Amino acid sequence: MVLSASPNSLTRSSLEEMLDSLRRKDEEENDKNKELPPALPSRPASKARLPPARRSLPNNFKVGSVMNDNVESKRKEISILTSTSRRESMSSFGRKRVKKDASVESPYAKLDCDTLSYFIKMKLRVWCRQPRGQWELGSIQSTSGEEASVLFSSGKVLKVARSELVPANPDILEVADDLIKLAYLNEPSVLHNLRFRYSREMIYSKAGPVLIALNPFKDLQMYGNDYVSTYRQRLVDSPHVYGIAEAAYNQMMRDEVNQSIIISGESGSGKTETAKIAMQYLAALGSGSFGRANDVLQTNCILEAFGNAKTSVNDNSSRFGKFIEIHFSATGKICGANIQTYLLEKSRVVQLASGERSYHVFYQLCAGSPSSLKERLNLKAACEYKYLNQSDCMTIGGIDDAKNFHQLMKAFDAVRIFKEDQEMIFKMLATILWLGNISFKVTDSENHIEVVGDEAITSAALLMDCSSQDLMSALSSQKIQSDQDIVSKSLTLLQAIETRDAIAKFIYSSLFEWLVQQVNKSLEVGENHTEKSISILDICGFQSFQKNSFEQFCINYANERLQQHFYRHLFKLEQEDCESDGIDCTVLDFEDNQECLDLFEKKPLSLLSLLDEESNFPEASDLTFANKLKNLLDANHCFKEESGRAFSVRHYAGEVLYDTNGFLEKNRDTLSSNSIQLLSSSNCELLKLFSEVFNQSEEHGNSTFHVGAAYSQKIGIGTKFKDQLFKLMHQLESTTPHFIRCIKPNTKKLPGIYDNELVLQQLRCCGLLEAVRISRAGYPTRIKHQDFSRRYGILLSETDVPQDPLTTTVAVLQKFNIPSEMYQVGYTKLYLRAGQIGALEDKRKHFLQATVGIQKCFRGHQVRSYFCELKNGVTTLQSFIRGEVTRRKHGVLTKSSITVYSKKIEEIHAIILLQSVIRGWKVRRDSSNINKLRKYHENAQPRRKSRVKMPEVKDLSNELVQNRPSALAELQKRVYRAEAIIEQKEDENTELKEKLKQSERKRIEYEAKMKSMEDAWQKQMASLQTSLAAARKSLASENGTVQPVRHDLVSPRYYDSEDATLLGSQTTNGSTHMKLSGSFSVSDAGRQANGTLTTVSNLMKEFEQRRQTFNDEVKALNEVKPGQSGNTNSADELRKLKQRFEGWKKQYKVRLRETKARISENEKSRRTWWGGKLSSRA
Repeated sequence: MVLSASPNSLTRSSLEEMLDSLRRKDEEENDKNKELPPALPSRPASKARLPPARRSLPNNFKVGSVMNDNVESKRKEISILTSTSRRESMSSFGRKRVKKDASVESPYAKLDCDTLSYFIKMKLRVWCRQPRGQWELGSIQSTSGEEASVLFSSGKVLKVARSELVPANPDILEVADDLIKLAYLNEPSVLHNLRFRYSREMIYSKAGPVLIALNPFKDLQMYGNDYVSTYRQRLVDSPHVYGIAEAAYNQMMRDEVNQSIIISGESGSGKTETAKIAMQYLAALGSGSFGRANDVLQTNCILEAFGNAKTSVNDNSSRFGKFIEIHFSATGKICGANIQTYLLEKSRVVQLASGERSYHVFYQLCAGSPSSLKERLNLKAACEYKYLNQSDCMTIGGIDDAKNFHQLMKAFDAVRIFKEDQEMIFKMLATILWLGNISFKVTDSENHIEVVGDEAITSAALLMDCSSQDLMSALSSQKIQSDQDIVSKSLTLLQAIETRDAIAKFIYSSLFEWLVQQVNKSLEVGENHTEKSISILDICGFQSFQKNSFEQFCINYANERLQQHFYRHLFKLEQEDCESDGIDCTVLDFEDNQECLDLFEKKPLSLLSLLDEESNFPEASDLTFANKLKNLLDANHCFKEESGRAFSVRHYAGEVLYDTNGFLEKNRDTLSSNSIQLLSSSNCELLKLFSEVFNQSEEHGNSTFHVGAAYSQKIGIGTKFKDQLFKLMHQLESTTPHFIRCIKPNTKKLPGIYDNELVLQQLRCCGLLEAVRISRAGYPTRIKHQDFSRRYGILLSETDVPQDPLTTTVAVLQKFNIPSEMYQVGYTKLYLRAGQIGALEDKRKHFLQATVGIQKCFRGHQVRSYFCELKNGVTTLQSFIRGEVTRRKHGVLTKSSITVYSKKIEEIHAIILLQSVIRGWKVRRDSSNINKLRKYHENAQPRRKSRVKMPEVKDLSNELVQNRPSALAELQKRVYRAEAIIEQKEDENTELKEKLKQSERKRIEYEAKMKSMEDAWQKQMASLQTSLAAARKSLASENGTVQPVRHDLVSPRYYDSEDATLLGSQTTNGSTHMKLSGSFSVSDAGRQANGTLTTVSNLMKEFEQRRQTFNDEVKALNEVKPGQSGNTNSADELRKLKQRFEGWKKQYKVRLRETKARISENEKSRRTWWGGKLSSRA
């Protein structure tokens, strides 16, 4: 609460009195000139900074007389919206409590006569309520009294009452990303705007300072590093979780004030995912995906496994609330975190509704644990455990529990939970599962029981490191202290089941708290600890079911407290701030929920105090508790009596009916003394630690614990939660809050479906419409004068900049003609309506851009001037250097040219001398030749002729001497030609030699080929001769049976010749001879055989002839001399010869087969003939 002192209640100084006189003078001037802005309010003496003596506004301070039409329309809309009051809802859920002095009116802006006429004239659209409660869009056609004819989109024209009409926004505002921008703010317009954006996958919208997030029920491509960079660089300003996280981060770094992001909504609205997205963005800003930032992200996997479960409305519902405080270093990097948890739903461990599951970690352990771990823990499938199979729901579609278990193991490693501790965690989980399988049997008529000693009791005792007897005793009996003795009493079946379930719930809740402590130790802030932090609160939203129990009671109480924080931040603190700063603002009409909070927590008579009081009475019951509430709380307007064990509470979001069945038991959260002793005596260190923590909490709560007592008395769960909630609110009060309201568009968990009634119900529960209305009517932007003058004073010229921040603020407003309706000037701050600061920011942005442009031009001019000077100096220096280099090169070249010239002169002289010597030698040689020729002629002719022809010789010699130069030239040409011809001949000779070598090589190759072919032919011929010889022998033997052959008539050389032929031997002349000295003599009876012999002889003669022919041709090819032209075609001739030989060989073989067949036929006929002869003789 911000306290302010009245100016009249304090002693006033002379300076303040002078300020008041100046203020009154200014007010008189303002009365004369209505266009002047409102007078500055008087500053109370409690303010630390006093203005200077002269504080009156300048006389020339005026605002433009011409107002923007948009501003006038906005003022009209605001007046319409703020002049209306709220109406009680038609349904019980979402109905707000109406003040006693307030009339029941419609919460929507009604159409007055002027507005209705305007709508009729322009045929604008309106929303019309249908009989079923739905809103339909149409346009007004005409009016008649209190009715209006409306044309709907379907073409129907209906008459409806004016009270059922509300204005619709123009088409251009359908996609507005902020509800404040809507010209007409009413429920159908808001629902239509959100639906229109949701259909285009724009799931984020703004409602003033609140971000609305609709669950898309599918993955959208609007997250990741690219979007992080986009929002980090402020390239877009569309609503997004990244935008909220970016704003919190910037305010933390700029103002050094802790921030908080409060995420609320009902189950299934996407709170957990939204919190994870915000954490991912902060992690990306604070060191990316490495180090502490990654450790903080890994905590989500652990908390979801142990705190989330499948419910009928959400497959990954958070069954606890969490408050994560992320600490940042001075450089903006994540250096640690701390996690606080609230309201873990312990009853889910032992009791499940149909179609729901217990916590994810149980199913992950059974599905993904390795075989060695299963063997050590004696684990079975999830369907084997009664705590898990009672709801007939073992799996979730699209979720792999085994894969999630491996991710859980990685998360444990990331936050440095040792393998031994991980083994102990899984051991505790297995203990809970086996406890659920323990069964009991009734032993007598009084329903007393004993524990069944089966596998369940053995496994549970083994995992708890205690004896089976101790565990059975703790579950089947209780110790009661009577005088000096302790008596053991058997439990009934119901009591035994409650005791077993209480141990299981205690172990799991203690394990959850211990695990959170271990994670916090791992994320402890190190040496880089600073006071900068961003906290993320994820808590279940307001709940109202057909049956509401203790869990909904606590959740709705927490939401009442958070809603007051929301009201306080958005409404109450704004109004108090305005009043304390001297701002004349209209009193905002909103309902405070303090009376409902008093019903819950105000002592001595409140729901929580009476619940604790009843919980401490052993004989109290849920019915006695309900009756006590009805007797003592009926004076509170938020409490409503109901029949039986029920009562109702009028919450800010509507009336909720609670059933007190189980309230006392859940508030006590009792654990029997036998159970505490069992855990304390266990050899398991973790169970011992849990029992010690339990005992310390009992002592800290000023409760008494007796070993012999049946139950330990302690502070109730409700009161403990209230204390936790007070600490949480104290932390939130020290931060700048940022609100995110998550909305579930449908109950089917399907994308693309938008349920208007469901969304409207959630909007009412969140109070968003009220928030938007107040934000539009108030001044959402507030800036201190010092900050405003420091940021926007640069927009003034140097001559107009005053020294005082307040005067600077007024001068800026005057320069840019900000309408007086759009701002108010307070003692310490300037209050602006929505949108005004954006206009100033645009002006500042343009000014800075112009400044940067001027600075750029000036720096460019400086750089260019310096560059020109540098260029001129460099050019001069380069000219000097080039001259020096050129002169040095010229000197070197001159010296070298003199040396070369002298050498050239010497060479020329030597050439001339050599030429003169050669010419002299040539002349002497020619002269010697002439003398020799002369002597030759002289000796060749007779002397008589020499006398006669001497003059001719003389003339010839003279002619030769005269023609000597031409003769020498001719001789030289001949010599050159001869040399050329010799060279040409040598080249030709070389080429011929090379060709000769190639021909010689080819000849050798051909000879080798012909030799190999000749050998092949000889082998083939030998084969043929063998075949002929065999045929001849066969024929001879057959003839011998007809008529004896005269061997003496056959020449003995015949056989020799045949053998020689078969062996292929040759004579000296290269021919092979075969002599037939004799012939076969046969009788007339053997004429047919003789004909066959003749055929064989002809074949042999043909064979010899062909053989001789082929041998001659081969010999002719061998005798071709190397170098002859025929040598080049020898290969072709040889190939043709081979082809002829192959063809003849095929024909010859055919004739041989025919001859053989003929011989066989003769033999058959002969045998037949001889058989006939022998039979006739016989």
